[in-house]
Amino acid sequence: MIEILGKTNIDFMGKRKIAFVFSGIMVALGILAMVQIARGAANLGIDFAGGTAVQLKFDRPIRTDEARAALERNHLAGAEIQEFVSENKLLIRVKAATTIEEKVADRVVAIFGKEFPDRKLEVEASTEIGPTIGHKLQEDALIAILISFAGIILYIAARFEFRFGVAAAVSTFHDVLAVLGLFYVLDKEVTLLVVTALLTLAGYSLTDTVVVFDRIRENLRVRRRDGLETIINNGINQVLSRTIVTSLTVVLVLVPLTLAGGEVLHDFSLALLCGVIVGTYSSIFVASPLLVIWPGGTGKLLKKG
Repeated sequence: MIEILGKTNIDFMGKRKIAFVFSGIMVALGILAMVQIARGAANLGIDFAGGTAVQLKFDRPIRTDEARAALERNHLAGAEIQEFVSENKLLIRVKAATTIEEKVADRVVAIFGKEFPDRKLEVEASTEIGPTIGHKLQEDALIAILISFAGIILYIAARFEFRFGVAAAVSTFHDVLAVLGLFYVLDKEVTLLVVTALLTLAGYSLTDTVVVFDRIRENLRVRRRDGLETIINNGINQVLSRTIVTSLTVVLVLVPLTLAGGEVLHDFSLALLCGVIVGTYSSIFVASPLLVIWPGGTGKLLKKG
């Protein structure tokens, strides 16, 4: 792999206090977002807030922008629309907060019948998602995230040692909270697809952190006289080029998806894009410094190395 940075000698550990302040702000926003989500005060998707999903099939295709404009003209703005191009189908999802007194499914069918009288339509499915189901999905999503963190700690603890596992789990939790906080600030809708992106992000962040930890562990074995901060700095600098190249490769895929992937993929790819950037940062400025500030710390780690 071509090294785009060459040999670097950056004092990352010397900048850890600044990084911790920045990370603290991001984590605080993430915690605020979680509290608001739990209260139902955030911008929740139909999966969590409840609402109606209607799947329509037409004899001729209707573009997503045409369908969205038709719904907006009839006071159903903000509906999620997914197009199945090869089958001439549309999946329309309307949150409970935007519904009106009459049944939303009937309203949607009436709108398309009025706006596209030359298209024959068929209702293939209609589903109502109540607030109880939405609350259960919130709980399940939280449990899934917590289980993933527990798995991270166990995996890293078995491969390295316990403090490495905790550092990796804290770093991953930091990444998830940072992206969640950013979505809350931007008033982006939190859906199951976004939760999927957060779990995907957890896996990416873990992989990136393991690469850095591997090099630190190797240096602990052969350069223990250098001091822990120096060893960690050297390890990060040695894999910095690889880390940045890997992240840029992923970013090159996610940027087109975010800009031109359509409304359905936009939030998913945006969450991954922000997560890759934050995950690269946290592997260097969150996970690694935690090894330095671990209580009882430096001498014991050097001895084990």
